[in-house]
This record gives sequence, structure tokens and C-alpha cells, in this order.
Amino acid sequence: MHQEKRAKAAEKRLINCTTVDVNQLMPLKYNWAWEHYLNGCANHWMPTEVPMAKDIEIWKSNQLSEAERLLIMRNLGFFSTAESLVANNITLAIYKYVTNPECRQYLLRQAFEEAIHTHTFHYIVESLALDEGEIFNMYNEIPAIHDKDAFEMNLTQDILANNFDTKTQEGAQKFLENLIGFYIIMEGIFFYSGFAMILSLHRQNKMTGIGEQFQYILRDETIHLNFGIDLINGIKEENPELWSSDFQAYITDKIRHAVELEIRYAEDCLPKGILGLTAPMFREYAQYIADRRLERIGLKTQYNSKNPFPWMSETIDLGKEKNFFETRVTEYQSSASLTW
Repeated sequence: MHQEKRAKAAEKRLINCTTVDVNQLMPLKYNWAWEHYLNGCANHWMPTEVPMAKDIEIWKSNQLSEAERLLIMRNLGFFSTAESLVANNITLAIYKYVTNPECRQYLLRQAFEEAIHTHTFHYIVESLALDEGEIFNMYNEIPAIHDKDAFEMNLTQDILANNFDTKTQEGAQKFLENLIGFYIIMEGIFFYSGFAMILSLHRQNKMTGIGEQFQYILRDETIHLNFGIDLINGIKEENPELWSSDFQAYITDKIRHAVELEIRYAEDCLPKGILGLTAPMFREYAQYIADRRLERIGLKTQYNSKNPFPWMSETIDLGKEKNFFETRVTEYQSSASLTW
């Protein structure tokens, strides 16, 4: 019996598996996927549990400069749609072609977290009495946001084509490109400038309710990124023919293009700079982050830039029981036991 179970686990594959029922979770083969699922569950939170009274007071006052207000609005505009694009890609594109149940279990958890993140931006917009149409339509109206979103939406469209499958090398590489485009680029690069901007304000004790919610989102995204990297590297290992030198060069060019889009976005958010933040710093940061992502999937670094925000690494690495700047994000298993 044990030998039979081991054989069943060994037959599991991340994509293109027809020998094992995709609904048979046990025995686990990819324990990393199950660990990411458990970590996601332990990180459960809801935006409405974060008090917004202080943010509302500051937003209505003259304590924020116009440059700070622009930075906040641009980031709300980008994230409000970007989170739903990630959710759409998981449920409409990725889930269909991942043939492993423990990975699918995590994808379901991640899709729910993306819904929570979209809920977060609705909650912020509602709390501050902002123009919902202006925020949620920025991806159509602000070129720097539109270009990042269009980059990602094209990847989803490729997978949704009627004749798409992962059985051919071309199809499997296109699927791998989608995973890299969403996990490495969208969640691993496009999100991080926004995190640094909002959390920089939070460090100055400004808009701490939004800052707290961004801390929770950052914690979720760290798990998303790590799952995506494990999935990408697992597919590479099982299908080494996909990771050709031409494909590696193609992906590196994609990431370089994404870095330029991110730099333009930072310039749009920070046309004149504010205390402690300038657009050139985000050029360096986007390049530094991109190099870290390239390393994680076995590609050569491109920039060798330094991290202008070393405190961001500390924020990501801090244990959940540690104090984050002015507020405290605690570890909890369910919303019922959430304390502030």
C-alpha cells in the first residue's frame, strides 16, 4: 500500500499530467505548495478590521501636500485594478493548466486573497469618500498605469485563446511566460514600488490605516511570490527543454521592459519628489528588485543596483509579532482573534 502511494505521488506533475487524477490531493508530492497554502491561511485578515478614523482626519486636513495626495491616489488607482487582474489570471488561465491538486489548493487560497485585496481598495476609497470612478478607472486614463496593466492582460489573453494548450513546447513556454509575467513581474516588481511609497508615508506616521493594510498585503504577496517561484522552478525542472537559451533571453528582455514601465510609473507618481522619496530612487529600486527576481529563477542579474530602501527588506523579513513602525501587525489564525 505504501509503495502504491509513493508511486502515485511520484507520477504527479505540475503541468500536462494525465496519469494521476487531479482531484487526488493525497499523497502530497509538492510539500512546498501545501506549506504555502497553510501559511496563507495563517495570514488571514480582513480590511474592515483596520481602523481608518485617523486616515480620514488627516485626509480632510491640510497635513498632506499635493505631492503626497497624488502619490496615494496613483497607488490606489493602480492596485485597485491590478489585484483583480491577478485574480482573473489565476481563475481563468493558470488554474486550468496546473494539473496538481496541492498547487490548485494554494491557487484557490491566493484567488481569495486577491479578492480581499480588491476589497481593501474599495474600503479605503469608501472610507476617504474618494471618487470611486476616478480611482477604479485610472487604468484606462493614466498611461503609466494603463501600460503596466496592458502588459499583464496580454499574457492572460494568450492563455485564453481557443486553440491554446500546454502540450506543445510553444504552448508550455507561453504558459511559463504567463507565470513569470504575473508572479515575477506583476507581484514581484510592479507591486513593490507602490509598497515602498505607501510604507514610506506610514513610517512618517501618515495614513497609517492604509499603511497597515499595505503591510498585510505585502505579507500576502511575499507568499504569492514564493509560491510562484517554486512553481516556475518546478516546471523548469520537470520540463528542462522549455528553458532554452533563447527563451531565457526572451524572458530577460521581458523583465527589462517591465522595469522601464515601473520606472515610468514611479516618475508619474513622484513628478517632483517628496520628503525622502524621488523618482530616481525608484529607478534604482526597480532595478534592484528585478535582479533579485532574476536570481530566484536562475537568470543573470542585469543591473547591479543598490537598494535605496533597506528598511523595506527589514519590513518583509520582520516576524509577525514585531512592531512595524507606528502600528502593530500581529500573528493570528482568524479574524475572531485579531488584536491591535
